[in-house]
Amino acid sequence: MDMMHALTACAMTGVIGGQLGYHLLEQVGRGARGDGRCSGKAYENKSKLEVLFGGGIWSWVAGKHVIDFGCGGGLEAIELARHGAARVTGIDIREVALAAARRAAAAAGVADRCVFTTATDEKADVIVSIDGFEHYGNPEAILRLMRRLIDLDGRVLVAFGPTWYHPLGGHLFSVFPWSHLVFTERALIRWRADFKFDGATRFSETEGGLNQMTIRRFRRILGASDFDVASFETVPIRRLHWLSNPLTREFATSIVRCRLTPRQRGDRAHGAAPEMR
Repeated sequence: MDMMHALTACAMTGVIGGQLGYHLLEQVGRGARGDGRCSGKAYENKSKLEVLFGGGIWSWVAGKHVIDFGCGGGLEAIELARHGAARVTGIDIREVALAAARRAAAAAGVADRCVFTTATDEKADVIVSIDGFEHYGNPEAILRLMRRLIDLDGRVLVAFGPTWYHPLGGHLFSVFPWSHLVFTERALIRWRADFKFDGATRFSETEGGLNQMTIRRFRRILGASDFDVASFETVPIRRLHWLSNPLTREFATSIVRCRLTPRQRGDRAHGAAPEMR
């Protein structure tokens, strides 16, 4: 295994910890507490669905039953309904988010086509997953659930980021670029506890969770899943596009997006993702 493979085989963590790490974070992390990094402001006044999947998404969902997996406050579910989806089921584990989504759908006049719930047994023609796979505690189980919920001729559209080696891959913990790879998890959690009081002791226990997902790990998970990978793309960070190549991709990728189709039972020969673009 070469050096790059060794670095990305498992998520790298920081080395500066203890009192030194905590006090340094106190000094440099003050501005990160409430600045809403990774909050989605980059999509303000834009269609996030179109930016991530292109305008063709509307023809894919027209007249279909769509599941918005990890729907949050329902913005994308509402947009899907407005653009012709026959029905949209928004799934989220947070009741407060589901309540907000129901109110938003009613205000938008699409409540008759949108259902927001913590679970469903009804199959869909299309599943959309945005900004979820860097958070799920058990992404393998999520893919198994998606496979149960998708029709045999359906498709799953996935987009998420930033991944772990992105400059802001630590989300709140990225007090400066790649700082989550500089400080230890314990130091970062201790710093966070000064203004977040949920008792989290690990990255995975914070609100939303962080599973330290890398591109390499996600490809491996897809290869072992019950999906075939119709397309797989790593979108470079705009300012670092000149640096993006197979050796630096983990550190210079903004968004991972892919299109999955259900694998027929017994066919496990084609599970590996195609070459990344």
